[in-house]
Amino acid sequence: MKKTVAISAFLALAAFAAAPEVQAKDWKTVTIGLEGDYEPWNLTKPDGTLGGFEIELANDLCARMKVECKYIAQDWDGMIAGLNAGKFDVIMDAMSITPEREQQIAFSRPYAQTPAGFAGLKSSDLAKMDGTGTMVSLTGDAAHDKATVEILRKALKGKTIGIQTATVYTDFVKNNFGDIATITEYKTAPEHDLDVTANRIDVAFDDDTYFTSAFAKPGNDQMVLVGPQIGGSIWGKGIGPGFRKDDADLRDKFDKAIADAIADGTVKKLSLKWFKLDVTPAATP
Repeated sequence: MKKTVAISAFLALAAFAAAPEVQAKDWKTVTIGLEGDYEPWNLTKPDGTLGGFEIELANDLCARMKVECKYIAQDWDGMIAGLNAGKFDVIMDAMSITPEREQQIAFSRPYAQTPAGFAGLKSSDLAKMDGTGTMVSLTGDAAHDKATVEILRKALKGKTIGIQTATVYTDFVKNNFGDIATITEYKTAPEHDLDVTANRIDVAFDDDTYFTSAFAKPGNDQMVLVGPQIGGSIWGKGIGPGFRKDDADLRDKFDKAIADAIADGTVKKLSLKWFKLDVTPAATP
């Protein structure tokens, strides 16, 4: 018996020694997936090229890492599936880092932290909604958030709320207002803007940086933020790039490049250019 065990152990060690060493991928080209339709984070220009905060930030990060950046447009609701299927290597699409998403993919440190809120028409009764023009912080803990949520529920009872599907905001809207309001989901954010301006829904809920850009578009000049801006840990650790879990080496490259871009002020410079406010994360995780 001892001899059999010894022989088995020897064979196992020999097989291990003979196995080829797994080499880290030589990242010369990195393909980044994004919508190309979530301005000002990322957008498609009239000539078909991509632009926006995340495109310019990604170009900067790739230059620091000495890799070539390529981009591919992908519908939001298939973003994580596309990454894990190998369609692209990184997601950079205003994606909030949440525990639920961390079960499916890996994240580096965040490159932005932003509040979210409701937008409606200037002429609506919600334009004077309690808390408009203020900032509140929610944690996702029902006891902590109850007072603020109850004020919002009172104002939104019987209303129709638009939300882009499969975002970090979708469950927040459904869970807190689904029993007192009608929730309408949209494939893209601009679609809920169209329904707000056409009076088909009362409000839309989205990232405030998105609305800042959306309000400047033709046809959206009657839209305005209503109610408080909502920030805090309820939206996760911040917004950052997502990776396949087995691409830890690529994640580490981005982690360092983002840290350097934050430290030298590049993230602040680009965020002021595209958002007119500084979305640099308050602290690294």
